[in-house]
Amino acid sequence: MNQAAALRVRIQREDFDLAAEVAALRAGDLAVGAVASFIGTVRDRNGGGAGEVSAMELEHYPGMTERAIEAMIDEAQRRFDIRAARVVHRVGPLSPGEQIVGVVVGSAHRGQAFQACEFLMDYLKTQAPFWKKETTPEGARWVDARVADDAALARWGIRSGNAAG
Repeated sequence: MNQAAALRVRIQREDFDLAAEVAALRAGDLAVGAVASFIGTVRDRNGGGAGEVSAMELEHYPGMTERAIEAMIDEAQRRFDIRAARVVHRVGPLSPGEQIVGVVVGSAHRGQAFQACEFLMDYLKTQAPFWKKETTPEGARWVDARVADDAALARWGIRSGNAAG
């Protein structure tokens, strides 16, 4: 693994630049032949029937959240032939259209990069200790885990059971 990938996880309030994250992941590692990335953004609608979303707020436990995501990256490296991975996750108040999370994975080959990127996002969605509150015309509410997210993680042989129902 290259030196630049040592800072694999960042939790921050400010926005991030995907191009800078990709450059940092690739820096000095000429064995990276493929980079896969994912950016999650705040939608203006909640698929759970809550209607229009005007704002979102994400909270976390500093230290614990970073350790949990580091463990997810370690698991991705055990499962897939990847050179490096980076996760940037935002916290605090966010508006529709803003970036929430960025996942970048580098590998010698595209298939492993795509799989590891998808694995990390599925894992993050259910296992990362974040709490999400959405504001809609009906008021603010904490968002529960979704059954679909647990099912996505189950594809990788990991049981979550976070979702109610």
